[in-house]
Amino acid sequence: MTATDLQTDLTGRSYDDTLRTLSEASVEQHFDAFRDIAWDDPAYAVDPADPRWVLPAGDVLGRHPWYRSLPLERQVEIGLYRQANVTKVGLQFEQILISGLMNYAFGLRNGSPEFRYSTHEATEECHHTQMFQEFVNRSGQDVAGGTWAFRAVAPFLPLFAKWVPFGFFYGVLAGEEPIDHVQKAVLRAGDDTHPLLRRIMQIHVAEEARHIGFAHTYLEHRAPRLRRVERLVLSLVVPLIMRWLCDQILRPGRKARRDMGIPRSVVRDVWWRAPESRKFLRDLFADVRMLAERTGMMNPVSRLLWRAMGIDGRSSRFRSQPASAAS
Repeated sequence: MTATDLQTDLTGRSYDDTLRTLSEASVEQHFDAFRDIAWDDPAYAVDPADPRWVLPAGDVLGRHPWYRSLPLERQVEIGLYRQANVTKVGLQFEQILISGLMNYAFGLRNGSPEFRYSTHEATEECHHTQMFQEFVNRSGQDVAGGTWAFRAVAPFLPLFAKWVPFGFFYGVLAGEEPIDHVQKAVLRAGDDTHPLLRRIMQIHVAEEARHIGFAHTYLEHRAPRLRRVERLVLSLVVPLIMRWLCDQILRPGRKARRDMGIPRSVVRDVWWRAPESRKFLRDLFADVRMLAERTGMMNPVSRLLWRAMGIDGRSSRFRSQPASAAS
């Protein structure tokens, strides 16, 4: 690839320079799942009766009148289970991502700037899976994580990183953006979150900023190279990927709903019939809508799909723009 082939990012740096900066940041600032979390600190002990497991009002289930009407003991029980299950789903998604990154890196040429960064990211994601599983183990909750459909197709999803890398990295954002959005909202709100969960979120958000940044940079770099037919097909597939993966990650499966005892009417309300839930769903993808516009994934037909999926709305002006500032 010659210098003239390189697309520059918004700061004027070349694509190679941006990836080099991300790689160096991974060397200078990274976390170890067992060195950087004091798992045996008494303050981090997971007490299943701790009221700090009550879901915050920022959680789509936590704000629902049904949940708020429950006795404190049940709110705590459901809250701990839900946090453990969401963490398990995140772990499973990270495992798919790691496998996909390895498939993608396998075919890269010598000297490729993507190779170094993608392996840095895979290393960090491995630490995330370790800290996620350790939290699940200590929670004492026998959670399954994703739905049976998600777990059934999981072994095949990493193959798309080699076959259709552009679509794969949009799929990466479909999983990372919702989790990142939810965790940032919790950290910004300053709720009385359990310190162990807060520490895990802090580490995850810090490193996910680089991972999301790479996906955005890669997609903006590759978009001009798409053929017209590829661009059209992908523009229609992207909103479908966004909504499906968002549901797999944030909407509990049948086992989880049964274990938590959530009535069907509440499930329908929370995911995603209630007005505040629909707004929450749209807000999750403000950054991705901005990226879709920049990469040519928005056209009259694809916009109808974004609306049909319930994930249309105003795009962010910049990455990680708070929803309140965008409204």
